[in-house]
Amino acid sequence: MTSLPQTTEKRLGLVIDLDTCVGCHACAVNCKEWNTGAGASPLGDVDAYGADPSGAWLNRIHTFEVTPADAPAQIVHFPKSCLHCDDAPCVTVCPTGASHKRTEDGIVLVTEDMCIGCGLCAWACPYGAREMDPVENVMKKCTLCVDRIYSDTLPEEDRVPACVRTCPSNARHFGDFNDPQSDVSMLVAERSGIELMPEMGTSPVNRYLPPRPKTRSHPASSAPVAADSPKAEGGFLGWLDAALDKLG
Repeated sequence: MTSLPQTTEKRLGLVIDLDTCVGCHACAVNCKEWNTGAGASPLGDVDAYGADPSGAWLNRIHTFEVTPADAPAQIVHFPKSCLHCDDAPCVTVCPTGASHKRTEDGIVLVTEDMCIGCGLCAWACPYGAREMDPVENVMKKCTLCVDRIYSDTLPEEDRVPACVRTCPSNARHFGDFNDPQSDVSMLVAERSGIELMPEMGTSPVNRYLPPRPKTRSHPASSAPVAADSPKAEGGFLGWLDAALDKLG
C-alpha cells in the first residue's frame, strides 16, 4: 500500500463559492478540453456523438433546489472534483503506488503507467472524485492542472487550473492553504469556508463558501397606469414617470 507524507510544503487547492456559481458548466467543459488536448493523456470517450455517449470527466456540477424553513427557495449549483485530501484514502489503498500525494505541493496524482485499473481508489474515495477511463482502463482524476500551474510557457495569469481560468462568475479560486495571506486562506477565514463531509476524516484541502442567506422581498405593484392618468401624458416619458410613481 502507498504511504502519505506527514506534511507538505504547500497545500494547493481550490475555494469554490456556492453563492456565485451559476451552474454554467464552463469549468467542466474547459477541464475536459485541457486534459484531453494538452500534455496530459486524453480523457477517453465512448460513442461520443452517438445515442448513448459516455466518458471520463474530472469535474462535474450538481444542481439542487434548497428550501430553507425561514427563507425563500433557491437553486444551488455544486461543483465537485478531487479535494486533494491530507489523509487521502485513495492513496493508502493503492496496491501499486500509482496513486500518490506529492510532498512539494500536496497534489494527489495517479501515475498511469503504474495503474492496474483495480478501482480500489474509487471505492475508497467518499466523494466519487475518481473516474475510470473507458478507453485506457486506468484511473484518472483532477490534477489541479499541474501541467499548467508550473508551465513557463504560459503567461502568469494562465498558470492556474483550467476550471479557475474559465469561470465567468469568479466562483473558483486557487492557491496555497499553507499561506495565511493567500487569497484562498483569506476567503475561507472571511466567509467561514467549510470542508465537504468532514465526518469522513479525510481532511480535504478544498473548501466551499456557503451561499449567503436570502431574504424574502415584497413584489412591487405592477398595476398598469391608466391611459387617462395626468402623468401618462407626454408619451413614453410621461408613462415612465407615472409607472415610477406607482412603484413608490
